[in-house]
Amino acid sequence: MISRRKFSSLALSAAFASTFAVTGPVAEAGQTLANPDGRPILSIEGRIKVVNANGKAVFDRQMLEAMNMVSITTSTPWFDNPVTFEGVALKDLMTRVDASGETVVAIALNDYRTSIPLADFYDRGAILAIKRDGDYMPISDKGPLFIVYPYDSDPALHSQKFYGRSVWQLSRLIVK
Repeated sequence: MISRRKFSSLALSAAFASTFAVTGPVAEAGQTLANPDGRPILSIEGRIKVVNANGKAVFDRQMLEAMNMVSITTSTPWFDNPVTFEGVALKDLMTRVDASGETVVAIALNDYRTSIPLADFYDRGAILAIKRDGDYMPISDKGPLFIVYPYDSDPALHSQKFYGRSVWQLSRLIVK
């Protein structure tokens, strides 16, 4: 029997087995998107205009960190104390790939998936967390990417509706 950690590592490797050439730094919205230099950790597809690989926008960690990083400190149902998450505002990421649509299907390494209104990224302040309390998140502990809302900013965010949209081990976003 394969362990969850090993399965997640294998799934991540299989999901991003392609190699990409480096074409330069991450560009602004409406321009081209550089190819990842390192191992890709996120692909975005669907109703997007800025792509770099077979109709998809593929990012490695370095490309995500080159964007405007933000942080939020919030309590969550998954940790005993408030946690500081650092990452990219999902509204900035959607702008970067020139996304249009109404929903985003977020898919985790274990194939958990949920639909999130695109408006959440703009109106609710959701981020694509790369770090928790200053450290990169391993696959075995909700990484490498985790959709996080600033739960303490609005009592409405402390609900199963938003917790269910908080996908950890995120690997793909499909804009519909």
